[in-house]
Amino acid sequence: MQKKYPRLIIAATQSGAGKTTITSGILAALKKRGLNVQPYKVGPDYIDPGFHEIASGRPSHNLDSWLVGENKLAELFFSPSNCAKFALIEGVMGLYDGGVGGVSSTAQIAQILQIPVVLVIDVKSMGTSAAAIALGFREFDKNINLAGVILNRVGSDSHKKMIVETLDKINIKCFGAIKRNADFVLPERHLGLVPTAENNFTEVIEKICATVENEIDIDALIKVANSAPTVTLPDYPTTALPNYRTKIAVAKDAAFNFYYEESLQELEKRGAEIIYFSPLNDEKLPEDIGGLIIGGGFPEMFAEQLQANKKIRFAIRRAAENNLPIYAECGGFMYLMNTITDFAGKNFEMCGVIPANAVMTDKLQMVGYVEAEVLQDCIIGKAGDKIHAHEFHFSTAEISADKNIFNCKRMRTGKEFRAGYAKKNIVASYLHIHFAGCQSAADNFVNACKIY
Repeated sequence: MQKKYPRLIIAATQSGAGKTTITSGILAALKKRGLNVQPYKVGPDYIDPGFHEIASGRPSHNLDSWLVGENKLAELFFSPSNCAKFALIEGVMGLYDGGVGGVSSTAQIAQILQIPVVLVIDVKSMGTSAAAIALGFREFDKNINLAGVILNRVGSDSHKKMIVETLDKINIKCFGAIKRNADFVLPERHLGLVPTAENNFTEVIEKICATVENEIDIDALIKVANSAPTVTLPDYPTTALPNYRTKIAVAKDAAFNFYYEESLQELEKRGAEIIYFSPLNDEKLPEDIGGLIIGGGFPEMFAEQLQANKKIRFAIRRAAENNLPIYAECGGFMYLMNTITDFAGKNFEMCGVIPANAVMTDKLQMVGYVEAEVLQDCIIGKAGDKIHAHEFHFSTAEISADKNIFNCKRMRTGKEFRAGYAKKNIVASYLHIHFAGCQSAADNFVNACKIY
């Protein structure tokens, strides 16, 4: 099957250069033109896709070659259910940054999916050197189709002119320049940007969109996207969802909102009906459920409110005692513990399902890709199964070694460690997984829920 899919990656020289701001502005500008644009995010990030969805009106999908694998990556990107008229992808960190060997870097994704790249350069306190940086990025890997650059945080018209004239001399196109504007600074905290689930960022994205429309050559970007090569693809199956076999309650609110769209879709493909509920606001779990998922998020920022909702905490503890299959990741893992100690050292009662206490620290405890081996048969796998995962957390928690469910290896260093918790029908850990890349885990969990 021949597939023509206009597509473009917005990359950057490093984290914090303004990728999310500029990507969101371009998405909103394309939407205003009536273009049906599908946003994507390279890597395991949960937060940036929320800004994409506000700007484009469509859920953003993650492209991660470690979590889902290279073969599955193309299917997720080119499948009819995800494709729109135009794809705009936000990169991760710097263009060539990723896991060991460049796994899941923006450059690797660009090569696998044959996507032209536009590089964002933060030129604050920089002049002609910006052109040298652009030249270095272009020459570093000639397999990358670097179509040009966008300058961010430009100080003045003369500042822009100086850089653009130098770029012209080395035949690097500048698609536009965004001047410094405090109104465009998106709020951050310890894990990155503040999630859109906590605030309405529509107004700031509208301001960014107006600037992007004035300062960036959108027509030229569309032309570059249209230059992306036609690809030959297999006929991906487009089977309808099966009849529901079980209901799975998924915690989703301002405290818990770290989910991959396709990951939950993998559960639906296996007959799971996803029912959302809020640990912050609901007093009971949805009725007639066969399983429970509590994903990541920021329970430490809502610990007082989570503690105050005693009824839902008791309902979850009672469900655990009744052997309801429960799968929890990171923030959900913390919520299932006895207590959370916040950054100020204050303790808050949580669900009391896992005999441990989560303690927030000022130091990043772990960030990076992990290979996890399942240590015993459980609701997501068999002993010996290998799972690709990602960790990113500031908290610590001591779990009794005999209760650990995973033996993990950090892919960057090779260091091994035991992690997570399992008891009867519960599996919880700091690991984030993607069911599209761990389809056996999806099979096992849905089957466990059906049996229950």
